[in-house]
Amino acid sequence: MGGFLGRWWLLVLMAMLGACAQPPRVQQLAADRTAWNGRLALRIASDPPQSFFAGFELRGNPRSGELSLLSPLGSTLGRLEWSAGDALLRWNGQLRRFPSIGALTREVTGTELPIGSLFLWLAGEQTRGDGWDADLSGLADGKIVARRTEPVPAVEMRLVFE
Repeated sequence: MGGFLGRWWLLVLMAMLGACAQPPRVQQLAADRTAWNGRLALRIASDPPQSFFAGFELRGNPRSGELSLLSPLGSTLGRLEWSAGDALLRWNGQLRRFPSIGALTREVTGTELPIGSLFLWLAGEQTRGDGWDADLSGLADGKIVARRTEPVPAVEMRLVFE
């Protein structure tokens, strides 16, 4: 009986230590990571108000990367790609060029998204970029809420990572 209880306590102890060794979710969103996926929601306080919802896959960094926007069923709606001095939109079988990633995101979503700041936020860096402020308190749970009040219209962006 003592052998069974001793092994049982050893298993319980190992399970507890194993649970403690699991990295928190915020480490999964660390700076060295190059790909993220989840859901994106934008609310633009224009007249009339606009909303944009999509799944997303984000790869790369502020200098070079791609953002795929996905339907609720998982099919690719479009892909935004950027590199030094070049921004491309692949949408409905067509390819369009833009002078910057800001111009590209403005065309697709109705507002310029803070792509450079987004990568800093993903790394847990609280930074303000182009009028955007991010609430990173939910980052450990895979959530970021960012708001822009200037220039108008105000915009709220919510990201939930899977």
